[in-house]
Amino acid sequence: MKNIIKKLSLVFAMLAMLASCNDFEEINTNPTAANVDQVQVEYFINNSIIGAQMNPDTAERSFVLYWKTAGHQMLSTGISGGSYDDGWSSAYYNSSASWLNSINTAIQVADEKETKGIVKAYSGNLKQVARIWRVYLMSELADNFGPVAIEAFQGKNPEFNDLKSVYYFLLAELKDASEKLDVSVVSPDILKKEDPAYQYDYKKWRKYANSMRLRLAMRLSEVDPAKAKVEFEAAATEELIIDGNDNFKVQEKDGWSDLTGVMSREWNAQIMSVTLNNLYIGLGGIKSTDQLNPSFHASVKPADYIGLKFANHFTMKTNEPAAGYWLDGLPNKIDPRAYKTFIIPGDFTNSNFSGYPSWDDSAETTKRDLVDTSGKVVKTIEAKNTWNAFAAGNWGAMGSMNQVRSFNGTMPRLSQEFRASKSQRIFFASWETYFLLAEAAVRGWAVPVNAKTAYESGIKANFEYWGVSSYLGAYLTSEDYNRAGTSVSWNHTIEPPASHVMQYVDGYTNVAGVTTILYPSNTLYKNGTVKNDLLTKIITQKFISQTPWLPLEGWNDQRRLGLPFFENPAIELPLVNLPALTSSNYMSNQVGFFPQRLKYISDLKNSNPTGYAQAVGFLGTGGDNVFTPLWWAKH
Repeated sequence: MKNIIKKLSLVFAMLAMLASCNDFEEINTNPTAANVDQVQVEYFINNSIIGAQMNPDTAERSFVLYWKTAGHQMLSTGISGGSYDDGWSSAYYNSSASWLNSINTAIQVADEKETKGIVKAYSGNLKQVARIWRVYLMSELADNFGPVAIEAFQGKNPEFNDLKSVYYFLLAELKDASEKLDVSVVSPDILKKEDPAYQYDYKKWRKYANSMRLRLAMRLSEVDPAKAKVEFEAAATEELIIDGNDNFKVQEKDGWSDLTGVMSREWNAQIMSVTLNNLYIGLGGIKSTDQLNPSFHASVKPADYIGLKFANHFTMKTNEPAAGYWLDGLPNKIDPRAYKTFIIPGDFTNSNFSGYPSWDDSAETTKRDLVDTSGKVVKTIEAKNTWNAFAAGNWGAMGSMNQVRSFNGTMPRLSQEFRASKSQRIFFASWETYFLLAEAAVRGWAVPVNAKTAYESGIKANFEYWGVSSYLGAYLTSEDYNRAGTSVSWNHTIEPPASHVMQYVDGYTNVAGVTTILYPSNTLYKNGTVKNDLLTKIITQKFISQTPWLPLEGWNDQRRLGLPFFENPAIELPLVNLPALTSSNYMSNQVGFFPQRLKYISDLKNSNPTGYAQAVGFLGTGGDNVFTPLWWAKH
């Protein structure tokens, strides 16, 4: 027993050393000189997977404030307005260094054990699992910052690689590692406990590797289509994640640790984004009265009613189609996942209503005021049983005169299901596989399923996750347009008209009126002329399905394709960190209106100037800037 304790102590000491790495270049420094006989590969893999769940400090800054903001899952200006925080980025950058140190150590130890003949039946598989997981970690880092170093543990500062080389390496690693997995090996129970994702079920690890190949191959669709096609088609012939039981997910735990929920911090309201709201409303044609209990029915508004108009309090300097209006009730029709993901203001009896923050009553306060420039109340708004979302950005004087638009109790906020650290964080789900296959089929690539079947299977898988399968049949045949001008039915590709007539009421005078609402022109995709083609349908469904677990993937698709439609931030006053967006061009979209990456941390520039210069050189003419597109993104 004393020997076992001693060995475990050595392992944990090594892991502690790994976790203490504070500099990015330490990814490439061997963190330990412990004897290979004394350590086990599985401990390093476990440490890396658990670490990548992110402790609350790292998660709040990267997952929430960067990814969910840039990926338009929640109301937040932050990086969407061009701002950047070196401390936030450093927290993620250095954590990623620790995760990569752990997984690279796993591979190194596996090689040394093999050389010394210290092997078990599953030893070879552990190395392949480590290689597969390393691909995910490297792709995550590269999708945030851009060029990264492929080589590790060279005992010196890293040589950086361009993104094309990085992605080619990652795709090759996935192919080779998945082929070398021996799926006939059965792991002992004591080993299964060291894998929080798949309990060392190697068939599932192979499926994950192949589905990751689809994801990374599709990332190259616009910049290197030939390579993307070859890699995708090869992976599509293999076993994939097409069943929810094979999803890559890790159980969260309450408290403060790497397993604490990534969206658990109470001080962040995580209010629904207007991007999601524009996709949700009308999509699928399912009536709110068919989804909600009778106590809500009186609050449901007619389908042709857009709300109360408050021209002096709700900005219209954005290309968000419903800008300027407050919906004083619930939408007539809405995607059935909306009410599951975000909770209606004032729905206090809902078991998933979030009372955060627990130290005040803001979540339960549904009445707020609109005031004039002197602070005098112009209108008191009761937000109970209403459904609204608004553009981020600079609202100028309206920001202080409007106490409603971004307040905890007045806006739909993320369900407590995802905030209580009791869920399973999803890294890859079956619906993503299906939507990737659907996109490939639309592109004319050879895949084992037709595009319509893959598309509808992706929706079906996500509906099952949300528990709304009873609406699936009607949803799939719906030709109703959402606010972005997209419908669900695969066979319905008729474009919406340029505009549609809606009823409204002047919020100040209570006089009813009629207005013309434009469908937004997403000039990033086919110059804004197309809103309801097959690819738009696929990415719309993929974006909704990936909410809230995969905001980075939503951001990746928008950077790659310009889909789905992202509204511009409001521009009542200039956004100092987003000078390209002005009061004269806010009705159109440009690549330069949306964040493209995170800047490298200052410590990298200071401690490894040569590596930093290499990385920035690979970025091209834009340099180390938030708005410099990555190699695979739209330019």
